[in-house]
Amino acid sequence: MSPTSSLSQMPFSEHLGIEVEHAEDGEAIGRLPLESFHSSNRDADVAHGGVIFSLADTVGAAAVMSESGTVAPTVDMRIDYLAPVTDDIRAEAELIRIGENLGVSRVELYIEDGEDTHVATAHGTYKTDTAEAGDSPWTEGDGVYSDD
Repeated sequence: MSPTSSLSQMPFSEHLGIEVEHAEDGEAIGRLPLESFHSSNRDADVAHGGVIFSLADTVGAAAVMSESGTVAPTVDMRIDYLAPVTDDIRAEAELIRIGENLGVSRVELYIEDGEDTHVATAHGTYKTDTAEAGDSPWTEGDGVYSDD
């Protein structure tokens, strides 16, 4: 299973509405249509920081998975919020480094408001050797994928 379908079909991603559209050659793109249940404000649609973080984390993992060929559980992630999210969000991830045990990606997030307002920057570190872990909960079922 490819990282795009694997991560888009992850129950948590489905719940939030995250769609990973592209993950290839260390790059990934994902989107999240903003819904009222994502909001941190009862009276206005302003995305909760956890929603933005989840999109960044998922798309960052997709960039790593596109090179590692296996699931990429998060080891560490930091995010800088730059502006409130009041519309649909796009995340663009780039693989910074991949090694035997860890991969690092940078994720830029934008509101799809016609101006591509930059709303956050994130850096994530992900485990890359889970295919050899044996009894790992991440490698059960479709954890390891191929493009076949």
